[in-house]
Amino acid sequence: MECQDFVVSDCKECATYVPHQDTMAVIQYHHWREGNLPGNSKCLLCKKTCWSSECLTGMRCEWCGMTAHAQCYQQLPKECNFGILKDILLPPSCLTIPRMDVSMETIIGITKKAIEVPKRTVSEEWSSSGDSKGEEEERRSPKEKEPKERDEGGEVIKVFDGNCSMKKRLYRTISVPRQATSKEIVEAALRTFHISDDPQNYYIAEAVEKGFFLAENEERELDEVEPLLGRQLRTEGKRPSIFLRYKERDPDQGYIRVYPGGLRNNMGPKNIPVTKETTAVEVIQMALGKFGVEMTDPEHYELIEVLLDRGVAERRMEAKERPWQIIQQTRKESLRQNRMTRFYIQQQEDPHGPTVALFVGNLPSGLSQKQYEKILIDNLGKGNRWTDIDVIYYEYGSVVLTYNSTEEATSAFSLLKNAIFDEKQLLVLLLPNIQPHMIPENVIPLLVFVNVKSGGCQGLELIRSFRKLLNPHQVFNLEYGGPLPGLYVFRNIPYYKILVCGGDGTVGWVLSCLDNVGQDAVCQSPPMGIVPLGTGNDLARVLRWGPGYTGGEDPLNVLRDVIEAEEIQLDRWTVIFHPNEQEQDETRVNLANECLDANTNEDQSTMFVMNNYFGIGVDADVCLDFHNAREEKPEKFSSRLRNKGMYFKMGLRKFMNRRPRSCKDLNKLIKVECDGKTLELPPVEGIIILNILSWGSGANVWGPEKEDSWSPPTHYDGLLEIVGITGVVHLGQMQSGLRSAIRLAQAGHIRITLYQDLPVQVDGEPWIQPAGQVGVLRSALKATMLKKTKSKIKRRNTEPSIFFPKNDQSMLATSPDSESGPY
Repeated sequence: MECQDFVVSDCKECATYVPHQDTMAVIQYHHWREGNLPGNSKCLLCKKTCWSSECLTGMRCEWCGMTAHAQCYQQLPKECNFGILKDILLPPSCLTIPRMDVSMETIIGITKKAIEVPKRTVSEEWSSSGDSKGEEEERRSPKEKEPKERDEGGEVIKVFDGNCSMKKRLYRTISVPRQATSKEIVEAALRTFHISDDPQNYYIAEAVEKGFFLAENEERELDEVEPLLGRQLRTEGKRPSIFLRYKERDPDQGYIRVYPGGLRNNMGPKNIPVTKETTAVEVIQMALGKFGVEMTDPEHYELIEVLLDRGVAERRMEAKERPWQIIQQTRKESLRQNRMTRFYIQQQEDPHGPTVALFVGNLPSGLSQKQYEKILIDNLGKGNRWTDIDVIYYEYGSVVLTYNSTEEATSAFSLLKNAIFDEKQLLVLLLPNIQPHMIPENVIPLLVFVNVKSGGCQGLELIRSFRKLLNPHQVFNLEYGGPLPGLYVFRNIPYYKILVCGGDGTVGWVLSCLDNVGQDAVCQSPPMGIVPLGTGNDLARVLRWGPGYTGGEDPLNVLRDVIEAEEIQLDRWTVIFHPNEQEQDETRVNLANECLDANTNEDQSTMFVMNNYFGIGVDADVCLDFHNAREEKPEKFSSRLRNKGMYFKMGLRKFMNRRPRSCKDLNKLIKVECDGKTLELPPVEGIIILNILSWGSGANVWGPEKEDSWSPPTHYDGLLEIVGITGVVHLGQMQSGLRSAIRLAQAGHIRITLYQDLPVQVDGEPWIQPAGQVGVLRSALKATMLKKTKSKIKRRNTEPSIFFPKNDQSMLATSPDSESGPY
């Protein structure tokens, strides 16, 4: 829309915790937004279509998704029950965010760089999109400008809305007849700035140019009846320039609109009469009376000035400041900024509490607490020292600092977000705080992790969709600190679910973090669902989440599947690599030390947790080639289909290579012991140890069920399946579904001896493993997964609304307040 620059921010409140309030006393109101309704939306009251593709029409609740006509929504109940997502949605009444001079976009993690909050409410510039012009327009030759400058009997005029736009030479243009009067020009100027007000409250003045700049305080008010043709507004062939000004009827007094803000009494704004001598304290006292707050000391409240421009910028007003003078000043600077300025009242004492949690990442891993403290103090200084270090994640080089002062926390955030250590910029996040006792008993909150690097741009689309459907503070971008910030925020919730949007590697990443930090949480093993964004997605296939998210699925249906999914257990296995001592060199020792900090030079064992499968030989060799190619040129691996094509190309190249294969006669290069018994290997070039019945993007290499001595395999029976591969051709046949692998054994404990260096891979992560011993045994770590229920045949839904009330009659009860509007 051309008026997009003038849209007023209308973000839903996502953190509304009030101390000493009982859960039963919480009332959640609808958050109505006009227009942009989904196709075929119908009014809940009259059951008629309430959407249109031609104009902004209809109302929709951002929480529950209820849709209604603009004339009908006021007759609906004001209370919102969050619709069908109420079972997994994190209620805003249980979440708190301390007041800080940091934008909400930064707290949620929408942008990489924090958005600075301006100290003044009137910004020095504004977007020049649409019809706004700048100096570049004036640099064109007169011949180039002439067709646009004049038409038959018309004139194009530059309009400035205040001194601020004059300084930056940012204006909007209007086209009027040359015989137009000042009144007609005012009406056209108000339309181009989208100001819906009485034209009699405005006038236009001539802006006199001197050189390339506009002279301040040199403007002449134009007569209302004198036609444009009779004026000398054009100077040296340039467009005529005018100011749009507000007509001060009484410069000494007027009205300002004050909103209840944190009072939460569900009342609309009130007009407060003020003079040029009225202070902020006096405004607070009058506003409290109109809001029905009596017998309260005004000193316990403060007046907040808000600028709704490309976000929300707030400023606490001093007690002796005069709001009417601010209004007059903003009108001179910019009429647009003036119309986006608001005032509201809030308590001086933050009801959310002063405690602020700062997550600091990208620190070196494996240091001591004193070393972490020294790094932070060097960047913060002693004046911004934290109150406490809540937790240290030594394995990931991350700490969580807590502050009891929002001012100190804001200062620390500003310093750390620009700090660099060891040539890496530190990662700093502001974390919300959840009050578990305010979560209703029937609500199981969903913690969503999205890997935006998986599946091209699908991750970005999903994170936007989930933040619209759920509370934005329960959706975390793994690009910022990985799973740790989300797990820390949910650490005190007794029971919750996790939804991981990514590939098998992302799922393993989240499970690994749960292993390390979940022991200190109230819920140590939350059930986990998957939205498959990777290339293979084998675990997601086994759990019925599909071969891969294509982008055509409705995110709302994904969340509904999470609600209906059943919990199952997933066996997890520990793979321990112990190279022979005589094979160690300095490089391998350093690599092993990096993989496992507890290792010493005497014990070079490395340990991995396996969730899907473990391979030795030809499949790991092809996987290693694919991994190296992706690391070298990642731009060639931007989609799931292209990745599969490159994988096939790697296998074909391996087959056509006439050089002796490193995995030939693998049965002579390794020794396999299953449950203490040596396994007789046939001539193979690779073996795969399976925990799940899906490998290589969905291939069932174990094969269909047969009447043999093998027990039916599952991913929770405590047994691993071992199969053999004869070569690259066999590998391709298995991935094509033409042939199964050679069944070798089922066992609960496996020991493998490598007689030479061989390629290996664990859950798709390949490398060359030196000769030595490999042990595979069942891990003590548990994982609870969510398995999607089988698809049911459902009748086509022609009303795509996320609100499905259980009792239509009760929901259609007429509100006692017939004049109630949007909350």
